[in-house]
Amino acid sequence: MSTNKIALVTGGSRGLGRNSALQLAQAGHDLIITYRSKETEAKQVVTQIEALGRKAVALQLDTSITASFPAFAATVTQHLQQHWNRSTFDFLINNAGIDASSPFAETTEEDFDNLLNVHFKGVYFLTQKLLPLLADGGGIVNFSTGLARFTTPGYAAYASMKGAVETLTKYMAKELGGRGIRANIVAPGIIKTDFTAKVREAHPQLEQYMAGNTALGRIGEPDDIGSVVAFLCSDAARWVNAQRIEASGGYSL
Repeated sequence: MSTNKIALVTGGSRGLGRNSALQLAQAGHDLIITYRSKETEAKQVVTQIEALGRKAVALQLDTSITASFPAFAATVTQHLQQHWNRSTFDFLINNAGIDASSPFAETTEEDFDNLLNVHFKGVYFLTQKLLPLLADGGGIVNFSTGLARFTTPGYAAYASMKGAVETLTKYMAKELGGRGIRANIVAPGIIKTDFTAKVREAHPQLEQYMAGNTALGRIGEPDDIGSVVAFLCSDAARWVNAQRIEASGGYSL
């Protein structure tokens, strides 16, 4: 039986999910990554992970469709047995997300529900469905946002969902602690990824403004976040539980 740790990263085909997966591979973990529509990009990430000497598979999943979760769990079970001769994986990284901004007064119910389904409901029920496959002594890393601490107009709905995930994470830590499972939050500030490209292109001065309000004088790079995820999935973080780790370079202090 393989002794390698296995991490499952949702939304692992791009952005922070991709970087987290690669950093986890560099730390010695095998990977299961999910993608919603970017199959080609996901396969490229698998190739990169394999080039690091680790095993990886990419599985399709839309985290907004809770009805698909039982079939997804069955597929994960099949791949665990086929590739690792195991029935469990060790770390769940709930990273998958969508970016949508609108002023509070103009947010539609559809906009709200789209964010809710991916960022809170999906995290809640996907984690619940995967619990039987999550190894005792493992860990959960949920993604939040710096916007749950500081405010940027247009993100009331998005940040509210992340605030809910932060509360949920503490409950996960409490209720799963008996199994030795830790649950923590990573809360990035603004990061240079395709996730934020649209808003950065629409507001050319945003990057300079954000850098000027960050203690370390720049906006974040994906490596700034993936390394925090890898830390939380290491034995070095074995006593870190129910914590919110903001990785924003000291924004808005």
